[in-house]
Amino acid sequence: MSRTNFEELLEAGSHFGHLRRKWNPAMAPYIFMERNGIHIIDLHKTVAKIDEAAEALKELAKAGKKVLFVATKKQAKEIVAEKADSVNMPYVIERWPGGMLTNFPTIRKAVKKMATIDRLTKDGTYDNLSKREVLQISRQRAKLEKNLGSIADLTRLPSALFVVDVMKEDIAIREANRLGIPVFAIVDTNSNPKNVDYIIPANDDATKSIELIIGKCCEAIKEGLEERKAEKIDMEAAGEAPAAKGKRKATRARLDKAEQEALNASKAAAYLSEDEEEA
Repeated sequence: MSRTNFEELLEAGSHFGHLRRKWNPAMAPYIFMERNGIHIIDLHKTVAKIDEAAEALKELAKAGKKVLFVATKKQAKEIVAEKADSVNMPYVIERWPGGMLTNFPTIRKAVKKMATIDRLTKDGTYDNLSKREVLQISRQRAKLEKNLGSIADLTRLPSALFVVDVMKEDIAIREANRLGIPVFAIVDTNSNPKNVDYIIPANDDATKSIELIIGKCCEAIKEGLEERKAEKIDMEAAGEAPAAKGKRKATRARLDKAEQEALNASKAAAYLSEDEEEA
């Protein structure tokens, strides 16, 4: 069964594309018709693409992978923050920090700086600083929190990127392409979908359209997380996790090897003692 339907997308205004003069020919396969100089998106294809993307996102979540949501446009910020938070996924809704993916270690250093500043407030270091220094550090902490607070738990590169506006987030997409990170995106008729792995043709300006599509994708992620949790419970109920079994097997192999070496050593000692007696 489809995660969404034609009527839901129609009501949300997902079918409205851009003016014909602004269109990108690469989006022709997803355009149904033109009306009053505006391209109309084929919502039947949108439904199929949402299902395809949702299934892929579900599998990523089930495997314990992280999906980074990117939406810096005004009408998408709050929606993405709310939906991504609900499934515990990282997101970027302020300015995209250049090199966030291609220079990830540097970004991690900035995130760690927030933790360092937090420690200063707890260990009493602030008490020995002047008011000016405290103000400077506080401002620095607020700036870091605004730009990087939502990715504080992202300790390694994300396994996928979900973008709302392909044209606005082109730098993020180029970085993901360079590193081979799959890209999911809501793509309007004025955008080029060639660098997107999972295309969702739809209106990327209407708040209702964005909310509906992001909501369906986050529901799929939630399902994947729940299935992962259920599998862990089942494995614990069965006795022990496969990883624990593998570890125990490796330990047993090392013990067997040690026992064999000890046995060989004792045999060699016995053989030498026999030679000495014969001599």
